[in-house]
Amino acid sequence: MNHSRKPAVCRPIIIGMNKPQVEEFLTPLRSCRLCPRRCGVDRTAGQTGFCRAGALPRVALASLHHWEEPCISGTRGSGTVFFSRCNLACVFCQNRSISQQDRGADIPVDRLAAIFLEQQQRGAHNLNLVTPTPYVPQIIAALALARDSGFHLPVVYNTAAYDSLETIEALRGWVDIYLPDLKYCDETLAVRYSRAPGYFSHAIRSISAMIQQVGDCVFDEEGLLRQGIIIRHLALPGQAEDSRRILRAIRENFGPDIWFSLMNQYTPQPGMGDYQELERPLSAAEYDGLIDFALSLGLENGFIQEGGTASESFIPFFNLDGVIPGGNPP
Repeated sequence: MNHSRKPAVCRPIIIGMNKPQVEEFLTPLRSCRLCPRRCGVDRTAGQTGFCRAGALPRVALASLHHWEEPCISGTRGSGTVFFSRCNLACVFCQNRSISQQDRGADIPVDRLAAIFLEQQQRGAHNLNLVTPTPYVPQIIAALALARDSGFHLPVVYNTAAYDSLETIEALRGWVDIYLPDLKYCDETLAVRYSRAPGYFSHAIRSISAMIQQVGDCVFDEEGLLRQGIIIRHLALPGQAEDSRRILRAIRENFGPDIWFSLMNQYTPQPGMGDYQELERPLSAAEYDGLIDFALSLGLENGFIQEGGTASESFIPFFNLDGVIPGGNPP
């Protein structure tokens, strides 16, 4: 197989916007309860809550991504749209320049819709919305506009799973594939590393709602995922017991046939002196032990990663490519 990649050529797309229709989709922003924090702020009036997201979607990069699970990336790449800001505050976040330092550009909903169409024009297998939770109303409005202009790709919701049930229900009919990252079982870890109280119980409920919504995984003749859910888990160094609890919870709550992805790509970030236990990569022995444990539970529909993924070379360069003309940061 030839894996050489030619740069995708894409012409800018301009689409019309029905302003009353868009504003109707944005009603939830007037009292934001998109995640379990339920801040209740009026983002249309300039107020912001924990995630700092405003009324406009903030985007840092729109590109073809080749390093997702094979059934997502395929041969042409997944059409990732990386949103800035986040409703978690993970101390180890490898995308902290956009999730916590707010790198990105605020764009109107019609521009977001155009980005979706441009990803389709680039030949992406799917539209992959990364850290989308703070912007679900704007995303739905943009998808409505894009569909009116011929958008038809499967939509991937790539989330940390700290979503409210109302948010997941709002996505019914708009999302085809869910990629939730089930991060912690232990409450102490969720609070210490992500400032996310009640994380596990909220995440399990939201993942259950996702499964109820999209059902079992459906693959096409090329092995690409067209519908369904893959539950991810990023294994952290020194936290094998919590990872085992996560794997056991996946088996007990969702059965042996659920698709999961066990990731070893944890990359230590600078400035983590208060979290010395996280200042090293995951060891091969830790990861191999988790693979064996998953198999012992009967979890066989899974993806695992090879060695060498814990590298900053796998972290995207958030230069606004595909977001604004020229791709230069503000």
